[in-house]
Amino acid sequence: QVQLVESGGGLVQAGGSLRLSCVASGRTNIRSFMGWFRQTPGKEREFVAAMNSGGGVAYYRDSVKGRFTMSRDNAKNTVYLEMNNLKPEDAAVYRCAAGTGMATSQSIRDKRLYTSWGQGTQVTVSS
Repeated sequence: QVQLVESGGGLVQAGGSLRLSCVASGRTNIRSFMGWFRQTPGKEREFVAAMNSGGGVAYYRDSVKGRFTMSRDNAKNTVYLEMNNLKPEDAAVYRCAAGTGMATSQSIRDKRLYTSWGQGTQVTVSS
C-alpha cells in the first residue's frame, strides 16, 4: 500500500501561483505513474496532469497547458504541480494518485487506472 500526502494548497488571487507537493510513503515503487486530479462539488473528478515513472514527458488537460507544470523527484518520492496564472475555474480539491507499471499518453488520463490516492489539498482562487 502506498500512502500519498498532498500539501501546498491555499487561497490565491486570480493570476497568482501555487506549488502543490505530494509525498509518497509505504510500499513506494518508483516504477509508478503519478497523476494530479481535481474535483469540485457535484462534478466528476477530472484529470489535470500526469507523468510516467521515468519522468520527462508530462501530460496535461488542455485548459492548464502553458500554466501548470508537473515534475517528480524519485529520490524524494515526491511529485510537484506548479500552477501559475491561476483562474477561478481552477479552484478545486487537488488530489495526487499513483498507479503501477506504465501508462500510455491516453490511459494515463484515466482515473480508473490509479490504485492509490491522497486525501487532497484545497485550492481556492478569488477573482
